[in-house]
Amino acid sequence: MKKQLVIAEKPSVARDIARVLGCRQKGSSFMEGDQYIVTWALGHLVTLADPEQYGEQYKQWSMETLPMMPKQWKLVVIGKTSRQYQSVKKLIFRNDVSDIIIATDAGREGELVARWILDKAGNQKPVKRLWISSVTDKAIKEGFANLKPGKEYENLYHAAVARAEADWLVGINATRALTCKYNAQLSCGRVQTPTLAMIAQREDEIRNFRPKSYFGLKAVIHGMTFTWKDQKSGSSQSFDKSRIEKIKTAVEGRSILIQKVSKKPKKTYAPALYNLTDLQTDANKRFGFSAKQTLNLMQSLYEHHKVLTYPRTDSRYLTTDMADTIKERLNAVSVGPYKQWTARLMTRPVKASASFINNSKVTDHHAIIPTEQPVFLSDMSFDERKIFDLVVKRFLAVLSPACESEQTSVSGDIQGEMFEAKGTVMVKAGWRDIYQEEESQNEALPQEKLKVLKEGVKVKVDSVKITEGKTNPPARFTEGTLLSKMEQQGLGTVATRADIIEKLFSSFLLEKNGNEVTVTAKAKQLLKLVPEDLRKAELTAQWERRLTAIAEGREDDRKFMGEISGYTRQIIDEIKHADGTFRHENLTRQKCPECGKFMLKVKGKHGTFLVCQDRECGYRKTLSRTTNARCPVCHKKMEMVGDGDAQKFVCVCGHKEKLSAFKERKKKEGAGVSKKEVNRYLKKQQKEAQEPINNAFADALAKLKL
Repeated sequence: MKKQLVIAEKPSVARDIARVLGCRQKGSSFMEGDQYIVTWALGHLVTLADPEQYGEQYKQWSMETLPMMPKQWKLVVIGKTSRQYQSVKKLIFRNDVSDIIIATDAGREGELVARWILDKAGNQKPVKRLWISSVTDKAIKEGFANLKPGKEYENLYHAAVARAEADWLVGINATRALTCKYNAQLSCGRVQTPTLAMIAQREDEIRNFRPKSYFGLKAVIHGMTFTWKDQKSGSSQSFDKSRIEKIKTAVEGRSILIQKVSKKPKKTYAPALYNLTDLQTDANKRFGFSAKQTLNLMQSLYEHHKVLTYPRTDSRYLTTDMADTIKERLNAVSVGPYKQWTARLMTRPVKASASFINNSKVTDHHAIIPTEQPVFLSDMSFDERKIFDLVVKRFLAVLSPACESEQTSVSGDIQGEMFEAKGTVMVKAGWRDIYQEEESQNEALPQEKLKVLKEGVKVKVDSVKITEGKTNPPARFTEGTLLSKMEQQGLGTVATRADIIEKLFSSFLLEKNGNEVTVTAKAKQLLKLVPEDLRKAELTAQWERRLTAIAEGREDDRKFMGEISGYTRQIIDEIKHADGTFRHENLTRQKCPECGKFMLKVKGKHGTFLVCQDRECGYRKTLSRTTNARCPVCHKKMEMVGDGDAQKFVCVCGHKEKLSAFKERKKKEGAGVSKKEVNRYLKKQQKEAQEPINNAFADALAKLKL
């Protein structure tokens, strides 16, 4: 009997698919049933070959060999997961396998994971595609009942290959050229360089900002505060202090003629459903989570708990066919704190509002919402609960009625100048009730005093005072606001932005001060050395639009790559003939124990390090590492310094504590933390933010030998 081979992206998803399909016979790298064999990748099993595999001349980094332009692109099996590749290849060529079902993540990168495996293996069997946005049993069953022909996704595959080849050509060539030219570990790329330039530009704006003082007037009339407004511009502020002083003199001790009293009903609707960037932005703002941390938590809620839909989406909308599933999803989240709101929503029909249902605004995947899977809050970690809470509350808010309020406005004339008082009172909380926004936050005008302030009435001014303020510079980027800006500028995709930011930190081009992201001295020099075109966000955004056009069959991928090849030759020529210099501004007097060269002191996202300036050596030593351990004095996060038994926690407030004392304190506090858990926690601090195995983009960036 012929069987179909299903290739999932990860073992966890493969297990779920196998269970739904009734594949109970377990092999070392697959699960088998009467009709299906289910196997898995581990992220990417196959990738583009490194430069060295295109010729001996590329093993040595040299300006003479640039640009490297492969005539025929080579695919290679990734060494650390080669055993799994061989297992999948063996299954592809089993005589009883009739066709292949691609069940990797439903997106451009997921398509590439499976297609590269099939191409490298030399598959000739028919291909079908499973395209689902959640991994619940129901979604898997429906997906297998509606499998698509693989040919429908050929253009998506071509776009994915074009993206990978373009990043290789531009990123690896430019990185080698800069490194050879300036004898320093310098890297650039079509997304990371304009991202850096954007942050540096914000730094320049802040540095060059000169605050200006502005002035206004507040008048107290009948116990209510009125604000002066310019009758031409409507502004309540002026940079002309003498003008404000003259107005103050003119209106003091006078009476206001009430000209208008109005009450207007106002409706405020809930914010749109989450896409990944919005979710990462909010999680950073509220909890300080990095983009990568939020993505990993979302991935767990999607794959392991199966309570949220596919995370890597750029849409904030649902499709019309999903309206019928909303009640089922509400029922699934009717647990714990959400019961009180779901109970109300379940009693009324769901209105398919254009505010959250719009087919034209959904591409590969819809917005992030709860699945129909039953929810067990106790199974989630503390951080998973935070992300789940954000998504569920946003989902409930969108389905809830608008917030209704009444805005009261009183305006009048004092000696030819306009003064106005405003207040808002909430009538119906609507969706705001979900966020428990208290009515005390309303600024309502006292109703009993409003009775006196009727149109045509004159009321004496009790007092007048001048208000003063200063203009503020633009805010520094946080990871959250940086993600939003990258999305606005078309830099990267929802699937790659977190990896780009992590790469900039690990390359010591970005550093964190509290929650703020700033460029390092190394980054500032790099931006002066890279070709101007590479710093422009517009170019990268244009490429991303063209990749989308390739995926939709509106543009030819080979034409695109021809232009990328020409662009690569241009920027390498610019770097070769540039006359800039690079100087290490963080050089220490401490010598590298491996090669004897002086080491660089760098501040990374997770701590401070000494690294060898020689890229071939690569020696690195940790000086301090940021931890999640809180200071018992000021409750800020502490750093860990030292080695072995001499390790200790240090806080900015001056508190110091040996590791042994920290463990002892935790025991005495009775925090329920075992020795095993403390050790596990400390080991976790020694790792960078976790990445999916063989994530193609992170893996490609890591290969740039910095």
